[in-house]
Amino acid sequence: VGNYKRTVKRIDDGHRLCNDLMNCIHERARIEKVYAQQLTEWAKRWKQLVEKGPQYGTVERAWCAFMSEAEKVSELHLEVKGSLMNEDFEKIKNWQKEAFHKQMMGGFKETKEAEDGFRKAQKPWAKKLKEVEAAKKAYHAACKEEKLAISRETNSKADPALNPEQLKKLQDKVERSKQDVLKTKEKYEKSLKELDNATPQYMENMEQVFEQCQQFEEKRLRFFREVLLEVQKHLDLS
Repeated sequence: VGNYKRTVKRIDDGHRLCNDLMNCIHERARIEKVYAQQLTEWAKRWKQLVEKGPQYGTVERAWCAFMSEAEKVSELHLEVKGSLMNEDFEKIKNWQKEAFHKQMMGGFKETKEAEDGFRKAQKPWAKKLKEVEAAKKAYHAACKEEKLAISRETNSKADPALNPEQLKKLQDKVERSKQDVLKTKEKYEKSLKELDNATPQYMENMEQVFEQCQQFEEKRLRFFREVLLEVQKHLDLS
């Protein structure tokens, strides 16, 4: 009872993972931008130094080509940064908005629907399970009482101080406890049977809600795979 909460939590985890992936991409884009800026600044400074310096001819041109390459690479890394933020980041942001709907009272509509679905499916079965536990407890207590009564009666037979009336009371107690055992056992067996009869429907109802949660999670995983493949393409400088 209540173990469905792990499945419900996956929905909230899914929203958090979208945030994590966006933050991850955002940080990488920032690194790409900083690297591109550093390359440009480095190329500009060294180009001026070489042009103003004593080097001349083809070696000067080769040396300057070293800086030109940096400028080209800088442009590539700015393109990577742009793709990460304008395409990948935005794609996740929009998907998250469409997949998760915030409620006025906090939390997400999808989480509440799953929670309510599981609770509704489990409620009748959980009630019967509670009845079984109560019947089991009563039956075990009756058995314990019967054992105690039999033990007292057996011991009393060896006690000469007890009169017939006292012995009769102990025997009556044994008889009553035996009746209690039969009555509680019958109730326990009946509640077990009711629980067994309710189980197939309970399983079917729970599986329906679980399948909906599985589909939601599969949709997220499929989307994440798709985004990560696009990120891979955007990071490929070739």
